[in-house]
Amino acid sequence: MIRVFSWLILFWALTAATAFAQRDTLSLNLNQAESLFLRNNFELLASNYEIDQAKAEIITAKLFENPTLEYENLFYNKDTKKFLQTSYAHGQYSGSIFQLFKLAGKRNKNIKLAQTGVKMAEYEYFDLIRTLKFELVNTFYKSYFAAQSVKVYQEQISSTAQLAKAYDLQLKTGNVAAKDVIRIKSLLINLKAEQAGLMNELEDYYKDLKLLCGINAATSITLVLDEAMLKSPTVDKIPYQALLDSARANRADLKLAKTNLLYNERNLKLQKAMAIPDIEIGLSYDLKGNYPEKYTGLGIKIPIPLFSRNQGEIKKAQIGITAADVNIKKQEALLENEVFNSYKTALRNEKLYAEIDPAFGTDFNTLISGLIKNFKARNISLIEFLDLYDAYKENTLQLNKLQSERMSTRAELNYVTGSNIF
Repeated sequence: MIRVFSWLILFWALTAATAFAQRDTLSLNLNQAESLFLRNNFELLASNYEIDQAKAEIITAKLFENPTLEYENLFYNKDTKKFLQTSYAHGQYSGSIFQLFKLAGKRNKNIKLAQTGVKMAEYEYFDLIRTLKFELVNTFYKSYFAAQSVKVYQEQISSTAQLAKAYDLQLKTGNVAAKDVIRIKSLLINLKAEQAGLMNELEDYYKDLKLLCGINAATSITLVLDEAMLKSPTVDKIPYQALLDSARANRADLKLAKTNLLYNERNLKLQKAMAIPDIEIGLSYDLKGNYPEKYTGLGIKIPIPLFSRNQGEIKKAQIGITAADVNIKKQEALLENEVFNSYKTALRNEKLYAEIDPAFGTDFNTLISGLIKNFKARNISLIEFLDLYDAYKENTLQLNKLQSERMSTRAELNYVTGSNIF
């Protein structure tokens, strides 16, 4: 019975450990990464709060001014030797209430200005999404293809280790020279060193990816790439003008620049309205300190715009309009240059990728096995073997790099056009 119980405990522990390991490894495709990014990214969450803050400005702009209440009471009556008397016979008090009324539509202009501020905050948020999403997609592709290159190294390290082991045995029987064994072991050391450097780079990519997606730092990631994405329509099928039109219609930073112009135009209207004085109307009551006693009065206050007519703020608003107009032209020029440059880069990468034989690199193990077999049969020398071995490795790594750059330039086209073309 005790033995059965022990086996049950062991089985439960192994099951729990397996489940824990599964929870700590996350298989992630690009769509899942984007979903996590939109839900968990800290910068997006913080920027979203800024929109809420801008909306709170609308609430403030809609509020009316609070009325002002004044009250004065006789503090000490020397005749009766009493404090704070309010009776008609021995006391005295007066009170008034004033309400400020804004003229020239200042309240409505303030509301419109705050509403424009909300639009600006929203466009800043959308532009942040555009920027961070590009960073996410770019990092995803770099991580995926770097992981593929790590696998290439691992396969070469495994096969080279087997070869080194076989040559050690051959060395003991005197069938091979010691220098050949040293060369193979040197190759193995170089492969491990290069793999370690690439793995350090890959870990940096994973760190950035986890930060962007809000994934726990201790979670292991396995990236999955949909092969259909590699075979999606090529860039040369999309006209440049269509990309440019998409950028002009969808780029949040250009919309932000245009909204900033609207903000400054509305601010100018508000500042001109601020030059017109507001009026303050009040009602007052005085028990005995005025004529006649039990005095009630209606009062009005209005500043005389003799010196200050808000000239400085009006000038600042006018300059703001000029600066916003220049900024729109700058954003349009920047947009055109970014689209053109990204389009040319993407075309170049697509052309280079199309020139590569699709069959290249499809069966690494077969090629390596063939090389090793021919080498063992003395059909090729050690130097030829090492050259072919290194050439295949370099070409495979270059292919992974080219695929990474090709997909990254596609992501960049999405970024510069503000749309999801790919």
